[in-house]
Amino acid sequence: MSAERPVRRDLDGSGRSIAIVCSRFNEEITKDLLVGAERALREHGVAEEGIVVFFVPGAFELPLVAKRLAASGRYDAVIALGAVIRGETGHYELVAGQAAAGIARAGLDTGIPVIFGVLATETTEQARARSGGELGNRGEDAALAAIEMARLLGEISAGS
Repeated sequence: MSAERPVRRDLDGSGRSIAIVCSRFNEEITKDLLVGAERALREHGVAEEGIVVFFVPGAFELPLVAKRLAASGRYDAVIALGAVIRGETGHYELVAGQAAAGIARAGLDTGIPVIFGVLATETTEQARARSGGELGNRGEDAALAAIEMARLLGEISAGS
């Protein structure tokens, strides 16, 4: 079980609307990332109605849905969650690389923070350690990044 992470008082998600797009592939891992992300958002003031979750088949499909959500104008940030675990073929590199590039592009193209919460690990055990195990929960980390980036971009926009 992961250690308790203290609530960061400097990150207030009150009034924020956050979309989460989560891959169903490697669901035993991604469901834990999702639980961590939702928990962290609620602990930092995002209301239940401010958290909307969408599911896609796999990590390769994350960028398209993330970009559509970001472009909708309904969300302050989008979190993309997935798990790509190396197998016996080169498919791992293709999926992980394209997911990362597409998620980055979604944020750059829309100007809305699109947070990369995709694990790319060698083994299922490494993924478990990063989805609520001894190395924490990257879903929580992604949620905190979403709040921080939404706040920062809001401050930049207000100052211009």
